[in-house]
Amino acid sequence: MNFALILFILSVVTGVAWVADKLVFAPKRKAAGIDRMPLWLEYTASFFPVIFAVFFLRSFLFEPFKIPSGSMIPTLMIGDFILVNKYTYGIRLPVINKKIVDMNSPERGDVVVFRYPKDENVDYIKRVVGVPGDVISYQNKRLTLNGQAFTYDEKPDYLDPEHMSYAKFYRESFPKEFGGVSHNVLNHPERPAGVYTQDRFPFYENCTYSMSGVTCTVPPGHYFVMGDNRDNSADSRYWGFVPERNLVGKAFFVWMNLGDLKRIGRFE
Repeated sequence: MNFALILFILSVVTGVAWVADKLVFAPKRKAAGIDRMPLWLEYTASFFPVIFAVFFLRSFLFEPFKIPSGSMIPTLMIGDFILVNKYTYGIRLPVINKKIVDMNSPERGDVVVFRYPKDENVDYIKRVVGVPGDVISYQNKRLTLNGQAFTYDEKPDYLDPEHMSYAKFYRESFPKEFGGVSHNVLNHPERPAGVYTQDRFPFYENCTYSMSGVTCTVPPGHYFVMGDNRDNSADSRYWGFVPERNLVGKAFFVWMNLGDLKRIGRFE
């Protein structure tokens, strides 16, 4: 369901009714000594300010999303309601998704929402690991970026609530040469290190697959993304790179989790 399109249509319909009431119907009612709007205007023109405000906020400022799967555990949990900054990577026209104002580019370590390249009606959320020009190598469940190794600070084992199994829990950090940003990740020791895919995605030739993992060179205008729950995430390792035009925004805040109110305000 294209919710942006639905809001746009509702904004246009109720907006036309609102303008018509201000310019035509309201003066006629006043002249006739009638105070109350007709019922059809109450259910159109009266709702225009609220519908337009929601449409504007959702299209240009912030959009709420619900986390449907465990691919970003332990950073984001199933059932988290998050807010996504829609303007940090540039301002786009809603519905047609055309960028009209260029601003920042995604940085390594950002958690981003994007339209899934294989089905753009579906939104995904992952972490940016590689930006255009980067060489990303994921071998034996360890990352390197342009030949520089990530560091891993091991923590006590973590119970993955989606699969009810214990996983290795690490604080993973980008190389200092590339910002040193750190975040939590999970690895399941029983899962094989190799990455296998039959999907010949755009720029597939930029990737080399082996029994120990995958190495990819990120093409211009694209990003390499991964889930923090490394062995339970369908991401760029399997279906390819995220085009810049598919970016929706940067996730930054958990505003609700009905199953765990302590999650509110967290994002780590």
